[in-house]
Amino acid sequence: MALLLGFLGVLGFSFSLPATRLAVEDLDPFFVGCGRAVVAAGLAAAWLALTRAPAPGRRLRRKLVLVSAGVVLGFPLLTSLALRDLPASHAAVIVGILPAATAVAAVIRAGERPSRGFWLASAAGLVAALGFAAEQGAGAPRPADALLLGAVALCALGYAEGAVVSRDLGGPATISWALVSSLPVTAAGAGVALVAGGGAGADAVSWLGFAYVSLVSMFLGFFAWYAGLARGGVARIGQVQLVQGPLTLVWSALLLDEQVGALTVLAALAVLVSVVFTQRARVDAEPPVAATPDGRERLLASEP
Repeated sequence: MALLLGFLGVLGFSFSLPATRLAVEDLDPFFVGCGRAVVAAGLAAAWLALTRAPAPGRRLRRKLVLVSAGVVLGFPLLTSLALRDLPASHAAVIVGILPAATAVAAVIRAGERPSRGFWLASAAGLVAALGFAAEQGAGAPRPADALLLGAVALCALGYAEGAVVSRDLGGPATISWALVSSLPVTAAGAGVALVAGGGAGADAVSWLGFAYVSLVSMFLGFFAWYAGLARGGVARIGQVQLVQGPLTLVWSALLLDEQVGALTVLAALAVLVSVVFTQRARVDAEPPVAATPDGRERLLASEP
């Protein structure tokens, strides 16, 4: 069941870049980036009320700021801006380094010392992604590629901090509190973009893409993903994220009619191989994690 839940979460996330690409065809990227969080925050508030989830304490609220900066604001907004100029298949290669980046963020935060192979594999994945971006940009990465790299860095930070917070609050409550606490910022951003004409003349397909990233990418996908991590452990279920990049390439070709050339496939495979090595090194360095009866994660090493 844990593996299935993890796969369902990744399957939902794998449609995020193509859906965002559809949304920003007619919708303002600032509206897409902020508006999706506003819709998800409404659902999150209802879930918190129904479950009577306790409010996080001061220590966790500070960590939730980083979660919000990464997965609620940073990644959605920067990818929305980037996908105005880049195909989703191109973005899938760059974003493919996210699992390795998340491991790096977790290593830095936890003070662990993984092997030299971990760092070499991480660097190889980054070089492969940058090389692909440079080739596609006629010799140099484009500004949109810099936005994607920024999105990956912020999302990695948000994932790493979210994993820590979820050990106290549980996964669903973590993403829900992050969404609700960010609502003043996201609502203001979406409102300004909408008043400026961010949704004027958008067709049904763009709104469908917006609905997907609001309901699944920003909310429901996290429920399945965190539930899988809590039941099966971060180290084991986290490996499922390796299939997200290849799946996104398939959806980009099927849904957007994008031409996925040999170079794109080779770059994606190079990134995938590097991430496999970083994930294996990360598993060796990571403390074991168990799920408590309420679905929260707990470090076994910290138990008395």
